[in-house]
Amino acid sequence: MKTIKRLCIIAIPMFLTFSGIMAQGTLADYDKAKNLGKLVSDKILHSGVRPEWIGKTNTFWYSTLTENGTEYYLVDAAGAKKNNAFDAQKLAAQLSALSGKPTKAYELNFRNVKFSDDLKTMTFNFDGFEWSFDLKKKNLAKGMAVSNERNGPRAAQNWSESRDEMANNPVTSPDSLWDAFIRDQNVWIKPHKGGNPVQYSKDGVPGFFYSSYNIFWSPDSKKLIAVKFRPAWKRFIHYVESSPADQVQPKYADVEYAKPGDELPFQQPVLFLRDEKKQIIANDDLFSQQFDIGRFEWKKDNSAFTFEYNERGHQLYRILEIDGTTGSVRTLIEETSKTFINYSGYRYRYDFSDGAEIIWASERDGWNHLYRFNGKSGQLINQITKGNWMVRKVLSVDEGKKQITFEASGKEQNQDPYFIQVYRVNFDGTGTVRLTDGNGNHSTSFSADKSFFVDTWSRVDQPAITVLRKSSDGSAVLDVEKADISKLLATGWNPPIVFNAKGRDGETDIWGIIIRPTNFDPTKKYPVIENIYAGPHGSFVPKSFSTQTGMQSYAELGFVVVQIDGMGTANRSKAFHDVCWRNVGDAGFPDRILWMQAAAKENPYMDISRVGIYGTSAGGQSSTGALLFHPEFYKVGVSSCGCHDNRMDKIWWNEQWMGYPLGDWYDASSNVVNASKLKGKLLLIVGEMDHNVDPSSTMQVVNALIKANKDFDLLVVPGMDHSSGGPTGDRKRMDFFVKNLLGVDPPNWNNL
Repeated sequence: MKTIKRLCIIAIPMFLTFSGIMAQGTLADYDKAKNLGKLVSDKILHSGVRPEWIGKTNTFWYSTLTENGTEYYLVDAAGAKKNNAFDAQKLAAQLSALSGKPTKAYELNFRNVKFSDDLKTMTFNFDGFEWSFDLKKKNLAKGMAVSNERNGPRAAQNWSESRDEMANNPVTSPDSLWDAFIRDQNVWIKPHKGGNPVQYSKDGVPGFFYSSYNIFWSPDSKKLIAVKFRPAWKRFIHYVESSPADQVQPKYADVEYAKPGDELPFQQPVLFLRDEKKQIIANDDLFSQQFDIGRFEWKKDNSAFTFEYNERGHQLYRILEIDGTTGSVRTLIEETSKTFINYSGYRYRYDFSDGAEIIWASERDGWNHLYRFNGKSGQLINQITKGNWMVRKVLSVDEGKKQITFEASGKEQNQDPYFIQVYRVNFDGTGTVRLTDGNGNHSTSFSADKSFFVDTWSRVDQPAITVLRKSSDGSAVLDVEKADISKLLATGWNPPIVFNAKGRDGETDIWGIIIRPTNFDPTKKYPVIENIYAGPHGSFVPKSFSTQTGMQSYAELGFVVVQIDGMGTANRSKAFHDVCWRNVGDAGFPDRILWMQAAAKENPYMDISRVGIYGTSAGGQSSTGALLFHPEFYKVGVSSCGCHDNRMDKIWWNEQWMGYPLGDWYDASSNVVNASKLKGKLLLIVGEMDHNVDPSSTMQVVNALIKANKDFDLLVVPGMDHSSGGPTGDRKRMDFFVKNLLGVDPPNWNNL
């Protein structure tokens, strides 16, 4: 609804409409959005528990905000006791006297807190010094000066930067008697304490040489695996930093950056027998089409050397073994897929009894589960976990008890299938026990001996509860904290609404959240903005309690904000995930649209005739794609630093989901190729120094839109790396939605 500023000579306040209902997108709404963080800050008590176990003890400490202020506690798990960690009044008084800075008991701003294992002393950093507090005598002592700098500037991420394979130092054998090193591209061995070196290989040449970083002695120091390395052509992204802070003229830089389809290096393991001065080159038939090989390990009995092979295209993955005497190569475990193997997300391997058995994660039955293999024959012994749910993470393996403790989601009926719960299972697949309790998303921290763990769980609509539990059966030992959000609710803040609806197949539940403004009026109609990130490497809808200030700030302007995990994202079934294969441009939109239609039917205040969308990086690709591929539904989009064409982005991420060799499906998902389909309002944001996604990816969309005679907006931020746009980008994004979804002119910031 447009606001009316003037009618004849009667002034209508900017924040009113003729109906008398508060308008949307006003300067007051902008102020609320800007100050939301301050409004909700420190309004949650007895939450934020991050347990720090003290050495090998069964005692942990934590701090939390209480009615008094910040308090520190010690919890004795074995004794089921919780006490204040120290006398805050006495510590604050002494700290004030010794530092010369007035300090209040419950406003202690400590860093790097540590407790001694005997619980007699606590050390911490404050005001540029390390301090020591005697917990028994209650005496404080000032120590040496320390740096107050938390972290330096974040280094630019060079996703594909290779190392100098010849730059490593000699590698000393386990018995400390021998050094292996690379000279003139070849392998040499010499006595560690001095003596004449002996050349063991002669086939290393400048284009195919032995790597000084990949030299592996057998445990008995009699054998050696060295990896022969063939480098590939290197691609570089070139940058012009237009406005450097330290000079007038621009700066020029480049970053090594491999893209889909580029040539990759090749690695060849070679066996050397030290006493025999013998070289055996392993046959590469089982690892010839490399994306990568790695995890090089000798067996403790010196009989064999294992490594993992990820075939390019990510449809085959193997554990391979090289015989330590003959150099012959065989497959121990092999994974295949008609789509992709999620090597970057679900891969897990645990060898025990010197590789006699291997615990291995696989999606071979349609869900990510654990399997037990015979490490000598490669035969499957048994499937350890099974069902229409997935293992998310292995927390620990107890070889003595032959038990595994792991995180999983989707196992509990009538719960959000993304909620993490913790379980224990026997190696043979029997005795599965749930160790956590509570319908929510769980985060755990185990004591050093794994006998106790701290379990914190919450939902987006349920504040955190922290409980100390026994690892043996998950039974509760002590209620540690229960969050109090009464002060938060008093601000007008309301928790997100959790909603699920059927996806495109009519059977699968799609989950998301709905965020409303603090001055929400159910009788009004609100345009809907979707915050999208649909990267296939994860799932992204929040599951734990938070104030969600990022999305909430957009809601304050007069919108309903939603976030959804559609098909093609991870952490559900293999079939759910496979939707993204060669199809990243799909981004789950058929599911998202159905979800919003169902949500609007149940919540009539959602006006899905006015839908906007925003996202960054992969979300930048998707938010532009929404307008190109689904213009009948999405009307306004803001895309930041998008990887708009999967051929332009980093090799490992895009070949994982889009496949290799490259095919016409890359065109089908490309925002550049499909730019002429634009119908809605689009704002593109890009940082000129983006080291994560090539900035040219955005500029190629710009070029295609210009050629198609399309109208759009562009913000290029000088000096900015991979980002949503910084403060200027945030304001521009808000303005764009206010103008194009609310139909209201944003404030004239130049006059304010």
